[in-house]
Amino acid sequence: MPEPESDSRQQLRRVIFAVGILICLLAFVIPSIISPPIALAIGLLIGMTVGNPYPKETKKWTKILLQASVVGLGFGIDLGQVLQAGRDGILFTIATIFGTLILGALVGKWLGLSKRTSHLISSGTAICGGSAIAAVGPVLNADEKEMSVALGTIFILNSIALFLFPAVGHALLLTQKQFGIWAAIAIHDTSSVVGAATAYGKEAAGIATTVKLARALWIVPLVLFTSFAFRQKDRKITIPWFIGYFFIASVLRTYVAPITAISKPITDIAKVGLTVTLFLIGAGLSIPMLKSVGVRPLVHGVILWIVISLVSLYAVLHLI
Repeated sequence: MPEPESDSRQQLRRVIFAVGILICLLAFVIPSIISPPIALAIGLLIGMTVGNPYPKETKKWTKILLQASVVGLGFGIDLGQVLQAGRDGILFTIATIFGTLILGALVGKWLGLSKRTSHLISSGTAICGGSAIAAVGPVLNADEKEMSVALGTIFILNSIALFLFPAVGHALLLTQKQFGIWAAIAIHDTSSVVGAATAYGKEAAGIATTVKLARALWIVPLVLFTSFAFRQKDRKITIPWFIGYFFIASVLRTYVAPITAISKPITDIAKVGLTVTLFLIGAGLSIPMLKSVGVRPLVHGVILWIVISLVSLYAVLHLI
């Protein structure tokens, strides 16, 4: 009777997944307990044990929720402050992007990785994780295996960063501004950047979000550079339009009084959306995914991540 047992297990996975979602939604009433790192941990526990019963749907809704949440957070941020933060972080952004790409190429060659896999991991580390990989992959004509390895590597490191960075920041007594800029530069994906910065403080979250989204704009020149460096005729560029909506939301919050009056409930909803997003991201990690990444790509990602984390940490400690 294997079929009924299979149906029963699938039903159990769905129930556990639904319970996880409900727990994350409790962030509406107890945000101090159901935080983004806690939501990620719950998702990881489900993904690594019973498994995600909705892998395709999760991938789709993760992207939608993340973008909507980031735009919602824009309604809680004063434009003047975030623009100043963006200007402060621009030099670090330029230096670390080019430095990461160069170092990534050298480390990839040393480890014997294919140029495409190495460049995908380097791009995800340099700019904004999965978004950069998704934009660069078609230009490289990367196959599904190469994309999965690069995304898996970045995903694993993102999950670690969400827990590690706030602890390090508190241990080093980083200011809100210092932590926001450091997180935006050293953590890969926007979701983990915002999650870690939100756990650190409101000001850090605003600074980190702005600097990270400004960094994401470098996807366009990165794709053009990749097309030229790898001699690809297809120069398709995926533009993250939600970044523009984030800035529009910040403008409305700053200059339109009625919007300012309702900005808090909007940002509260956005924070819950981010919490659910991180739960979905955690649920997407599984034992087969860990095995598919392999040792060399993970070593490549770890080396780049450690270097960019230490360099940017030194910069914010001594220059800001």
